[in-house]
Amino acid sequence: MEEEKKTEKTSDASTTGTGDPLPTRDQLFQALMPVQDPEIHIGIVDLGLIYDVEVSESKDKPGQANVVVKMTLTTPACPYGEMLIAQAQKAVSDFPNVNDAKIDLVWEPPWDPREMASDFAKDQLGIW
Repeated sequence: MEEEKKTEKTSDASTTGTGDPLPTRDQLFQALMPVQDPEIHIGIVDLGLIYDVEVSESKDKPGQANVVVKMTLTTPACPYGEMLIAQAQKAVSDFPNVNDAKIDLVWEPPWDPREMASDFAKDQLGIW
């Protein structure tokens, strides 16, 4: 019986105080899929530039999510960095039930397309 209570509590973590579902990590990854690097025309998710997406319920606005996206760029000198960050922010902010979206630009671990890119991106980049 104690185990059932723990399971119920865990499953409740994905719903808001109002009973509406918070967006899931997977849904937000999907929302980021259309954001493309304009130089190589491959999505930032496929490139492996999105390291993590954290979702928590807003304390100020029950029923809404606060989202933190940890992402990197192909290089610190990426000329499209600001644009990619803005597009990622918009993609997440526009998702239903998102109150606040924050993009954390990180450099660790260093981006390595051989390890982090999807098979599709590796194929497009000629990494095989």
